[in-house]
Amino acid sequence: MAVFGVDYAWGRPGVAALKRAGVKFACRYLSHDKTGKNLTRAEAESLSDAGIWLVVVWETTAKRPLDGRAAGVADARDAAAQATACGMPDDRPIYFAADWDASPGHQDEINAYLDGAASVLGRRRVGLYAGHGPLKRAFDAGKITFGWQTYAWSDGRWDDRAHLQQYSNDQRINGVTVDYDRAVKSDYGQWRVGVSPEGDDMPDYVSVGTGGERQQLPPGAWTTVGWAKEYSDREHQHHDKGGPSLLTGSAHYSLSVATTVTGVPAGTLIQARAIEVRIEDTDTFAVGPVQDFVSVGDTTNLVYGLAADTVGAGHRVRFQLIQHGEAPATVTQGTAKVLFWK
Repeated sequence: MAVFGVDYAWGRPGVAALKRAGVKFACRYLSHDKTGKNLTRAEAESLSDAGIWLVVVWETTAKRPLDGRAAGVADARDAAAQATACGMPDDRPIYFAADWDASPGHQDEINAYLDGAASVLGRRRVGLYAGHGPLKRAFDAGKITFGWQTYAWSDGRWDDRAHLQQYSNDQRINGVTVDYDRAVKSDYGQWRVGVSPEGDDMPDYVSVGTGGERQQLPPGAWTTVGWAKEYSDREHQHHDKGGPSLLTGSAHYSLSVATTVTGVPAGTLIQARAIEVRIEDTDTFAVGPVQDFVSVGDTTNLVYGLAADTVGAGHRVRFQLIQHGEAPATVTQGTAKVLFWK
């Protein structure tokens, strides 16, 4: 499951542009800056009114956590005051940034800094923004409850305890530089002015797999993948167990699918897409974004992602593949995760 969001500093893309881009949450700064970097109450209200969730991170200087416990105490007090002024409920976490390639030798100071923050906020409200190493060490030591991992300094590794992943820098929305993020937990520290997520505000998810049976993938034809194994489906959205439908509308959703295809020669185009079929007439459907992949050999692993979309009432979401080789191929395994809000 993944929810698409962004973080940005001095620039402001604007609510309308964020909505058009499919942004579900915005990570914003708290700090001692006086030149426009910080989240304001007016901005928080504007984003909240538009249905965009907020997440906050405290950062003064990149290596501030090296100043230890006393710095953590002071920063947590200032961060809490600023967050409260912006309308953040007092049960929501604050992330603290360690914005450099911190080595294991730095961890004692970072942990002491986080201890200082926890003495003010309580451990359950302390989060860390960092690369893989310091984040993992902080989780291992029990110093944080929330984690926001950046791909920088992570060497392709992701800690599965992290709530947020910053996966691409220097993107642009409405002419403003932003970083792309994804939430990979249902509670990632999000809030709106005066509102903590609960009940219907908290997304649910479907997690399914293809099971043990191989599925044929004929050349030149879009083929719908079936899902035989359910890992999580509390709301019974995978309506036809063992079949292709992943989600029943109406709902807002994001989709990620990982599949393995064998029997396609290297250099062959493979394409993937989501479709939304009518329940009463499955031959009628709307097509979502198509993503292209190139086979690397006999076994090719594909990862398809759809950050945000909406499926209407009376429709279901399915996933399809097509391979443009000359002979039949096989889908040997796959998993799909759908995060949704009804």
